[in-house]
Amino acid sequence: MSEMRYRVEVMHGVNLDQLGRRDPLLYGALTLPELERQIERDAGELDLEPSFFHTNHEGAFVERLHALAGRADAVLLNPGSWTHYAWSIRDALEIAALPALEIHLSDVQRREPWRRVSVIADLCFATISGRGPDGYRDALREMREELERLGEAHGRGGR
Repeated sequence: MSEMRYRVEVMHGVNLDQLGRRDPLLYGALTLPELERQIERDAGELDLEPSFFHTNHEGAFVERLHALAGRADAVLLNPGSWTHYAWSIRDALEIAALPALEIHLSDVQRREPWRRVSVIADLCFATISGRGPDGYRDALREMREELERLGEAHGRGGR
């Protein structure tokens, strides 16, 4: 592992504060605070520094994306159902211009047809879906690799 510590904003959207109450077969049994503690542990092992944001308000999600310049090196986002129609979030992600990875606890490709649409997928270097809470560990690993690749491509070996 290099000595570079990358800052990763982990953003959770609508209804993700209801984890633990929602169908555990689709979303797992962890609450959002428990999931964030797991992400924090996994990120630390990868020398990533996570910060967390959750909201049930689309405008607040957009404003947080706008505010990431200089505060984060990348963004890992699960917008919840906004993924499927929130063009404002897509535009804000484009403005943020950070490496982005889309993640979903459930396998959205095997659910209702409307869930198979992602308005942010083309702005993300990867999408992880259907691996439950463990998918976040995989996402962090992929995020670390992408940040290192980008750092090497820019001749910086990091940020």
